Amino acid sequence: MIDSPVFTLLKQLISFDKKTTQPLYIQVSQQIINAIQRRYLTKGTLLPGTRNLSKLLKIHRNTAVAIYDELASLGWVEIIPNKGTFVIEPEQTTVKIKATSQKINEAYLSAKRTGFLFQTSFHLASTSQFTNAKFTINDGKPDLRLHPVHQFTRWYSAAMKRKNLIKKWNRPNEFSDTLFQTNICNYLNATRGFHVEPNNLLSTRSTEMSLYIVSQLILKPKDIVLVGNLSNYASNMIFQQAGASIKTIPVDNNGLNVNYIKEHFVKGSIRCVYVCAHRDYPTMVTLSVERRLELLQLAKEYGFAIIEDDYDYDFQFEGSAMLPMASADVNGMVIYLGKLGQSLFPSFQTGFVIAPENLISEANNYLQLLDKQGDLIQKQILSELINEGEIYRLMKKNVVIYKQRRDCLCDLLKIHFAEIATWKIPSGGLAIWLEFQPKIALVQLAEEAEKNDLFIPKTILYQNKNTCAIRFGFGHLNEEEITSVIKKLKKAHRKVSF
Repeated sequence: MIDSPVFTLLKQLISFDKKTTQPLYIQVSQQIINAIQRRYLTKGTLLPGTRNLSKLLKIHRNTAVAIYDELASLGWVEIIPNKGTFVIEPEQTTVKIKATSQKINEAYLSAKRTGFLFQTSFHLASTSQFTNAKFTINDGKPDLRLHPVHQFTRWYSAAMKRKNLIKKWNRPNEFSDTLFQTNICNYLNATRGFHVEPNNLLSTRSTEMSLYIVSQLILKPKDIVLVGNLSNYASNMIFQQAGASIKTIPVDNNGLNVNYIKEHFVKGSIRCVYVCAHRDYPTMVTLSVERRLELLQLAKEYGFAIIEDDYDYDFQFEGSAMLPMASADVNGMVIYLGKLGQSLFPSFQTGFVIAPENLISEANNYLQLLDKQGDLIQKQILSELINEGEIYRLMKKNVVIYKQRRDCLCDLLKIHFAEIATWKIPSGGLAIWLEFQPKIALVQLAEEAEKNDLFIPKTILYQNKNTCAIRFGFGHLNEEEITSVIKKLKKAHRKVSF
């Protein structure tokens, strides 16, 4: 048996790592199953006895026994007393996978490149960067450490026990107008001045998914999309992937320059205008009331859609948040994108679209293709949190914390950056627009900062002939961390400014 072909084959195919957490007998049994599936070991093949298998693999005989017991329990071998262990095939197995005998040792490796041509997408190339730095500045993300973990453990458990949950999953068409949608509409009507109903609402996994679906609906190749001259890189990627032609519009202290649109574009030439009306991305300036009204009127006159991305409406520190343009839209020109539950862990957050009923109906068709199952547990929890007022209370509690962090950051900037940078204290949001004067090389600044354990991603650096600025997100940092980050940033700045 030692010199048999089966013995030689197993010696070639089987390898294992004793350092991993997966038991050794499971590792080996899975590889033998793989060999059977690939027809290296055919039905009726006699496998080595447990003594020979233990000698071959240099393992304890009890482990060899466990390997065969595992294979037998799964229906891949039959152990016949006094005769041996024979390969069988379960009645219902997966599709057989064959590999050429010349590449027997490569059968366990996945191919690195396709054997056929396909079209790659330049626009969707990842912008992710990886770092080992302890501290990071982002573009204004919430602090996930503020998520009420213990409360959510109870809420999640309670949602799982709801008797009607399985009924909703099994018969989704009967629950199209759900309590979840009704509660979101009630919440938005109360907080954003809307008068919407569930047929005006599409709930999605994220704002990015919302924008992707909207872009698929309203954009054709070469359609003109107008954005702010610095704008959001993620939204631009989505527009470009849809084939749109992006044109930039100046942004000043009053937001998007609507007169520029009138002066440089004619009626019928624009498909849509993308705007963050509440707080411009990345500069944080608010679109003035006068320009909101001008943009709404121009949209009606020129026949273009307005995509209003209100990504951080909930984070308002002083005064009242300015109501969305969509709340004053009587002509059906605005598609409103927002988020709900940003104070929660990402899997409990939801994106949504508010738009006229006919567009939402079409958008739902796209959503059925992308995410037919959805997440009923998430919706159940959010619906209850909205209904019981927990979402509002948690948001208000966290806004107090974020305001303290904003003030801490601004105080430290006064101490360390007063002579080399300018900024405005935002009335809301989780980022500050920090402009350096005189200008410096921001890429070099990021490189020096990373040497000092501070990571600054390229996606928050804005540098051209007229601009040298960082969108400095502070929401994810506590006050102690903000202090460390500012000191590290100042140290990096000294390096590149001399």
